[in-house]
Amino acid sequence: MKVERVIVGSFEVCCYLAFCEKTGEGVIIDPGEATEELKSLIKKLDFKPVYILATHAHADHVAGVEELRKWLNIPYLVHREDEEFFSIPENFVMFRAWGFSENPKADRVFEDGDVIKFGEEYLKVIHTPGHSPGSVCFYNEENKFLFTGDTLFVGAVGRADITGGDYFKMMESIINKLLKLPEDTIIFPGHDYGIRPTSTIREEKRTNPFILEFLEE
Repeated sequence: MKVERVIVGSFEVCCYLAFCEKTGEGVIIDPGEATEELKSLIKKLDFKPVYILATHAHADHVAGVEELRKWLNIPYLVHREDEEFFSIPENFVMFRAWGFSENPKADRVFEDGDVIKFGEEYLKVIHTPGHSPGSVCFYNEENKFLFTGDTLFVGAVGRADITGGDYFKMMESIINKLLKLPEDTIIFPGHDYGIRPTSTIREEKRTNPFILEFLEE
């Protein structure tokens, strides 16, 4: 699997293009804005997008979905719980105050354990609630790639003070689901806070202060 990254939007979201090198088919993960840089990269690569995927439905991660969906004529998928949660107007108040328009409606929803195929590659959905009710990570066992969205960062974890967040659920998701994966699994986070663009499960187990503190309690 080939992975390319573009930083998009005012919240500097890591948007990923993940695709099969044999067929060119792939997915766009977390398009926080349909920037010209992102569009140019899609045109430049031997890349045939078949899905737009969201690790969660916070507006900074999906604000570019509508434009890309119309341009590429492909479906947008998100976890069922986030699709339902953010369809309730009062749960979107904070994002509206930050200047975001309403979230796009999903063409399809997925659940924990679902497998999303493209070309000869795939991503498995791991439901990791806590940052939002429907937060997920996307995992490919063969390549040992894990797209963690805003659940797990390099040296940090996601916020839990946004509507629908739950810190203890998030940490339990990380400990009980993500840290059980092979230690050489490569983490592709939803934001880059300047430490390094990627990490591994091993490195986060050993050095992530939030994980170490939670395990000590």
